[in-house]
Amino acid sequence: MDGGHSFSENPNPMPSRRTDRISLAEARRIALAAQGFGAPRGTDEAGKRDVRRVFERLGVVQIDSVNVLARAHTLPAFSRLGRYRTADLHALAYGGRKRALFEYWGHEASLLPVALQPLLRWRMARAARGEGIYGAIARFGRERSELIEQVRREIAAHGPMSAGELSHQHKGEGGWWGWSEGKRAVEWLFWAGAVTTATRRGTFERVYGLAEQVLPRSVVEAPTPDESDAQRELLRISARCLGVASERCLRDYFRLGPADAKPRIAELVEAGELIATTVEGWDRIAYLSRDVRRPRRMQAQALLAPFDPLIWQRERVEALFGARIRLELYTPREKRTHGYYVLPFLLGDRIVARVDLKADRAVSTLRVQAAHAEAGVAKGAIVGPLAAELRLMAKWLGLETIKVERAGDLARVLAKAIKG
Repeated sequence: MDGGHSFSENPNPMPSRRTDRISLAEARRIALAAQGFGAPRGTDEAGKRDVRRVFERLGVVQIDSVNVLARAHTLPAFSRLGRYRTADLHALAYGGRKRALFEYWGHEASLLPVALQPLLRWRMARAARGEGIYGAIARFGRERSELIEQVRREIAAHGPMSAGELSHQHKGEGGWWGWSEGKRAVEWLFWAGAVTTATRRGTFERVYGLAEQVLPRSVVEAPTPDESDAQRELLRISARCLGVASERCLRDYFRLGPADAKPRIAELVEAGELIATTVEGWDRIAYLSRDVRRPRRMQAQALLAPFDPLIWQRERVEALFGARIRLELYTPREKRTHGYYVLPFLLGDRIVARVDLKADRAVSTLRVQAAHAEAGVAKGAIVGPLAAELRLMAKWLGLETIKVERAGDLARVLAKAIKG
């Protein structure tokens, strides 16, 4: 599993301010520490401040509507803290103008610390010009600017509203994904930064409010940085959050384009803020923050959500951990290898297993629909920690029992460990 791995792009060497080559094992430890793994987890429920610190450390957490286990944005904090109250996360994200987080296009649709909002205004300004957004929304912005302004004024007058609460004249006849014209208008306004998510209701329905209605006043009134300054800061954050990363991974964290990211990376290297290095088995230059932590040991234990920032860049995961991870949610059942909603299991500094999980709330059961060990892993050494992690997850989700189905080469011994 420690063999060399290559990235799909051509190497992009940057020879200035190089440091010595680091081993793959050290690169793994650096990456895991940067992502908040390795610190002892308390036995008590983590508090709101702990949850806030996780999001501030990660910089950006992806949102996804699939709720077969738990909402995607709730899982990274569990992976790093253990049990915590999801109500605390909801308050941090949607708790009026004192909120600590906000929604925007950070990686994909994401939750980000509110302090990052000024750093993304250049992206919002480009979106308002129809740049860097979906073509259909860009066309809608050009063709229906009057309607968009009507919707903005309606939200300004009435306060935060869902798309379905907008006046009848905005309904239209549906269209992309069944969206009404009002929904298209608020999504354009969301891209442009004029509105953000005030709260989420029921089945995760988004309620839109003007940025000045929703965000803390200190954020709204903060000056807008120059594009290049904002991009440099986003790349500093990426480097801090990733620990060690290729140029592609640095820019992918906040989805910066090559034309924006490459000159900013060169500037950070020249300033000594990024250190260029090589990693054992990688075919391209890697970058370290000058303040990087280099732990000698890594004692992590966590179930990782499919959208966890540690593993969302699949080629990076393969290069670091030797694990080929693919999202199989949208793969036909007969073509899936590991299951529908698969969480890799991190133990020490390695990915050692994968489990397909479902929260069957009707019968208060955490279902392990499949369990697979990674190649070359001794099953007896990992089932105890994995069973403990599954018990912790069931308790966090308020589920009374764990049921291990027969699928996968780890299922039988895991079922015994759960019963034991």
